[in-house]
Amino acid sequence: MAVRRVVPVLRTDAAQRNREFYDLLGFEEVMDLGWITTLASPSTPAAQVSLMTADRTAPVTPDMSVEVDDVDAAYAVMRDSGAEIVHPLQDEEWGVRRFFVRDPDGRVINVLSHR
Repeated sequence: MAVRRVVPVLRTDAAQRNREFYDLLGFEEVMDLGWITTLASPSTPAAQVSLMTADRTAPVTPDMSVEVDDVDAAYAVMRDSGAEIVHPLQDEEWGVRRFFVRDPDGRVINVLSHR
């Protein structure tokens, strides 16, 4: 299993103001689902930040996303380790397969692969 990218998820009630702020730093929109917008560096596309009001299909809003090449293997490792699975492994309508797991300090990590 390999990590492809790590993206901080910033919770916000002021998504447009935050988008404008990150635009000033050179980020450009690469995804907008209404409740989550992801911005990326044009020169380094894996350098990203996500702005989220609340996760639409999960019980909690994650603190960060970790994209892996094999989400099923990552899920098995986390489950077998006894880590707290906060949101079960499932396919989402926007093209990802994901689950949420809580880290030792209580942060919620969205672990995903694109389908």
